[in-house]
Amino acid sequence: MTADDSGESRSDPGRDGSDASTQSHLSATSTAADPSSSSDSSADSIEDEDSGADESAVSAEYTPSDDTSGDRGAPSVDASDDPSQSIEEMLLEFDDQDGLIRDRSLLDPNYVVAEDRIVGRDEQLQQVTKMLRVALGDDRPPNLFLYGPSGTGKSLITKAVCKNLSRICATRDIRFGTIEVNCQDLDTLGVAVYELARQAADEAGVDVQVPKHGVATKEKWDELYRIVNENFDSVVFVLDELDMLVGRRDKQDPAFSRLLYQLSRSGANDELTAYISVVAISNDTKMMESVGSRALSSFTPEDVRFDDYDAQQLQAILRRRRDAFREGVVDADVIPLASAFAAQTHGDARKAIDLMRVAGELAEREGDDRVREEHVREAQDKVEQNRVLEVVRGISTQKKLCLYATAAVAAQTDDGSARSTTGYRVYQFLTDAIDADQYHQETYVNKMKELTTYSLVDFERRSHGPSSGMFLEFQFGERPETILETLREDSRIDMVEPAEVESVVQTRLRNDG
Repeated sequence: MTADDSGESRSDPGRDGSDASTQSHLSATSTAADPSSSSDSSADSIEDEDSGADESAVSAEYTPSDDTSGDRGAPSVDASDDPSQSIEEMLLEFDDQDGLIRDRSLLDPNYVVAEDRIVGRDEQLQQVTKMLRVALGDDRPPNLFLYGPSGTGKSLITKAVCKNLSRICATRDIRFGTIEVNCQDLDTLGVAVYELARQAADEAGVDVQVPKHGVATKEKWDELYRIVNENFDSVVFVLDELDMLVGRRDKQDPAFSRLLYQLSRSGANDELTAYISVVAISNDTKMMESVGSRALSSFTPEDVRFDDYDAQQLQAILRRRRDAFREGVVDADVIPLASAFAAQTHGDARKAIDLMRVAGELAEREGDDRVREEHVREAQDKVEQNRVLEVVRGISTQKKLCLYATAAVAAQTDDGSARSTTGYRVYQFLTDAIDADQYHQETYVNKMKELTTYSLVDFERRSHGPSSGMFLEFQFGERPETILETLREDSRIDMVEPAEVESVVQTRLRNDG
């Protein structure tokens, strides 16, 4: 979430009623969250070891529809609710049903859709296409750096262009390959290089001849070079979420910097005889500031910026995937509502598509004959909580404590923001309460900054006058209450009574105000 210049947060449409044009419609129904996660093990260490839209657009776009098409009566009763049915009977009954979803691939955010389904990215599509099309002339395309918030089309555009390049190159007898890795779960440079070699081998239909562990990273590089040289004339390496590849902390440069350096110079050193282009993709607009000088001089990318989708563009994206559902089963208010929710999270198209998928699955599960507004509301709770759960499962206990303290403050402020100074005092209380290591305020701030790469929180530097000094103000991409509820599934955090935390927050807010 990005704070407006005024510091006001982008609120959840239908939760606080601040959007005048959506208030009456969005607040009509309330839905309880559906927790679907398991608790963290109490044996986990409390050390710091990381596992490695615009509101006006929404208000203009989402208004209650007068479309009366379709039956809006009560949902039909699902015969499968009969407890006497066997597993086989329930499975066969579902097999006989005409489900609401016709083509589930269109509701997968990672699915590369046809070009006519790509919306609001004409400029970026042209830029990437014109720069990578050099491969068609049997020459080396430039390196690219694609940056912008999550769910804004960076990966989609890259995959769509490379898919077309591969098809055309095949007709010209050019052996073209796309070697793509997502760096989010890669913890070291050696693992990243092995993953590139594995993906290259899959693309070429051959086997990797080195193990993932137990050999030097240089041997993995040599294997990658061998596979590429023997099987390709031209290769595009796509490094998605590259900023997440930090690697070992005892190295001067982060692992992603060393990866960029080695890949971009390999062609110049004749280690790779194929033409290569490196496409680095990141949600962090400032990632290149952390790239070492040697890597920067050899990588020298062309930058392509991706901005948030607005609510109108999100609606267009969903309408072009509406045929994922059977004809006439989606109520008129479903797409505008899903778009309004997604527009509040950086205009995230992935979230909009996920909301449609989950809403459809909920309607099918409940035996309803239509996808309705209430299914979208229920889906919003599930998608929001699942996304938070996915993030917090992979972070250290120290980051959980920092996040919990900051979210606890944001949950009690009028605009949903939290000052770093106040959040740190609550963090101190939490660490004292569970007898955990306590870090200095600078480390707390750095931990919160690192969480911005997950699009869970964002911040701005602020000052409330000469006497108050500078501080960071954090804003959340999801409801702070959802974050608190999810984090409390960690048994250590759950040791502290929520009422105690609320009391500490209220005291700090009074003192800091």
